Amino acid sequence: MTDNEVRGRIEKASEAVGSAWPLHSFVTANPLSGFEDNPFDEAVREGEHLFGGDGYPSRETLRSAWDDGRIDEGILAEELSEAGYELSPDEALERTRDGGTSASVSDDGVDRVLAKWLSAFCDQGRAEAPMPHREEGFYEACRRLAKYDRDIPDGTSLADLPDDPAEAVGSVASDIPDEDRVELFEHHLSALPGWTAFVKQRAEGGSGWQDEYHIDLVEYLAVRLAVADLLGSELLPDGDSDGTSDEDDDLRAVFLAAWERTYRDSLVSRIREATDEATPEAGRPDAQMVFCIDTRSEVIRRAIEATGDYETYGYAGFFGVPVRYDAYDDGVTVDACPPIVEPAHRIHDKPADGNGDGADRRGAWKALKGAYVNLITKLETNVATAYSYVEMSGVAYGARMAARTLFPSAVHDAIESDVPSRNEVCEPDLHGKDDGHDHGLPVGMTKEEMAGYAETAFSLMGWDRFARLAVFVGHASETQNNPFDSALDCGACAGNPGGPNARILAEICNDEEVRRILADRGYEIPDDTVFLAGEHNTTTDEIDLFARDVPQSHADDLESLREDLKEARVKANSDRAETMTDDADDPAREVERRSADWAETRPEWGLAGNASFVIGSRELTKGIDLQGRSFLHSYDWRTDDGGDALEAIMQGPMVVTQWINSQYYFATVDNGVYGSGSKVTQNPVGNVGVYQGNGGDIMTGLPMESVYAADDVPYHQPLRLSTVIHAPVGRVESVLERNPSLATLLDNGWLSLTVVDPEKDGVFEYEAGMKRVPEPETDTEETPNPTVND
Repeated sequence: MTDNEVRGRIEKASEAVGSAWPLHSFVTANPLSGFEDNPFDEAVREGEHLFGGDGYPSRETLRSAWDDGRIDEGILAEELSEAGYELSPDEALERTRDGGTSASVSDDGVDRVLAKWLSAFCDQGRAEAPMPHREEGFYEACRRLAKYDRDIPDGTSLADLPDDPAEAVGSVASDIPDEDRVELFEHHLSALPGWTAFVKQRAEGGSGWQDEYHIDLVEYLAVRLAVADLLGSELLPDGDSDGTSDEDDDLRAVFLAAWERTYRDSLVSRIREATDEATPEAGRPDAQMVFCIDTRSEVIRRAIEATGDYETYGYAGFFGVPVRYDAYDDGVTVDACPPIVEPAHRIHDKPADGNGDGADRRGAWKALKGAYVNLITKLETNVATAYSYVEMSGVAYGARMAARTLFPSAVHDAIESDVPSRNEVCEPDLHGKDDGHDHGLPVGMTKEEMAGYAETAFSLMGWDRFARLAVFVGHASETQNNPFDSALDCGACAGNPGGPNARILAEICNDEEVRRILADRGYEIPDDTVFLAGEHNTTTDEIDLFARDVPQSHADDLESLREDLKEARVKANSDRAETMTDDADDPAREVERRSADWAETRPEWGLAGNASFVIGSRELTKGIDLQGRSFLHSYDWRTDDGGDALEAIMQGPMVVTQWINSQYYFATVDNGVYGSGSKVTQNPVGNVGVYQGNGGDIMTGLPMESVYAADDVPYHQPLRLSTVIHAPVGRVESVLERNPSLATLLDNGWLSLTVVDPEKDGVFEYEAGMKRVPEPETDTEETPNPTVND
């Protein structure tokens, strides 16, 4: 077998494992994404075979949903009958598996050795003593250093392997029949699926770390197979795990389908009722605010709309501006766009005009803080100084710890109060230099490109009128001592805050030349419309407006908006606190405490509870309490004759929300395999992931505290995504015909699709094609209204 054949078979085998991003830039992804070309039930069986993971809700979870009325009796009876079962719900539940999550800790000696080497090589700046020879790549570094590893018998023999890792793989696997080699590679890649997923993403996505210290799956397998051979491990073991019975999976799949239909029918009936009553808004609103489609935005949007004549929109939180972004004083570059989108521009922050002093003051504080942290780290980790440091600073250090534990909000406020925020003193430099490029990306953007991003935003949202104030609101979380903090930031910005993207689009829309171009394209923006950016703190529901350039003529508008946002925050805090604790007498204080408490394992719920994606105008959902369970993307079918806007939404945000939904689903049904276990027993490794305990595979999913209210009580309801589109059904069918990959996701049951057709006055569901749903025989008031906390 040639080297190219080896690489081709490894690439084929790697399809079984998804991709995982480093912890500091957490990107939600379906852990079974490699099987999305298969029906859902087949995919979960493959997941059980390869990873030992359960793919359906446990009996206890289904029992709770049934007892609480979240599964409609008639719908369940219909689903059981269609599946060929003549059982009562209780009889069916008794035939399903008991609860409990799987353990993913391996005692295999090969896994232990490889996990140790991978953690040393892939470290991203946390190790005090970096692994030698990393600059030569993983394969070469291991060949050089294996002789020093006492866990590898005859480690010196790794140095005798061929220089080409693909040749080494072929040599070690020479006794395996060619037809079994994909299975061989799949077996070894799935042994440490977390590390495999991380290496896969790093090799495919590229980064500064990858450029400096190269690793890919061929190098990984070359080392792994060589170590397995030296340890006398059977390269391709025989036999399958017992797993669950077919009937067990089938019955739990029936309950899951009935639960999903119950939720979906209730949602669609409420949207359809709103459709009948919806009338276009008249007059000019007090302000317009564009939020991310994130489910947490639904709560704050509803609260804002209740305070005054405000119009809110939903749009992917990178605001359609795919950039590689450099913050002014962070020294960190991030791709502020979804992982399915390549950045198109390099944007640098710069001190804003007239704010040089503030930028200098912020920079000085950052430098001082950084120097202090580095000093303390060196004192704590240096053998010669650690004990004397503890002796000298014990009382003061203990007092500081006690203050942070007992009065977290006060300590946080005292530290941050005098520090200018980046958004106060900096602005994105959109213009860059003529013909300037940085790592292959143009620095800044042209006026035509700017106008294109604004036009796309207006088109996708059906935005054809403008208030005096129009605000793009990104979002970020605020937590302390939380390895998963980026999992609470903006998924559309690849686990980063969305404020920078909001600032970029606001600056674009305020540009006079861009406005002239937009006017030629049919978008007449009034002279008195001012665009500004803001950022929604999803932990506290505070919205920070970046209003440095708002003219004095709009001062009253701005002050009125700020006062109403404070009122909306109080309402949203009350809603959010109810889901976090039973005794929150002061909701605002409770959410602030959670954001500042370094011992808080659950600062907020994130996107837990997500179950649906609604594509349509706000009139369809404005009067409905969706309980923070719906992604909302604004869309007006009347302004999208060709269907281009709808196609863009279905190709991008719909796919991304399905990823998010799948990650929450699988982390709930089997947190030990598809999640990352309890934060209490986690150990971060190398700024790339977490272990459970002191080693092994890195855990790439959500922690227990993100999806469970207690050890055995799920908070997240594990339902696959229900997508509802308000548009002519023929338009949706055309999009699916042009995008067979979307139809494949639907055909394989990874999400559902319902279309509420405004022209045909009917509801259509996708079942290998769009089919009209009969009118319900019962009154909509009798339809169950499932909630997150039932």
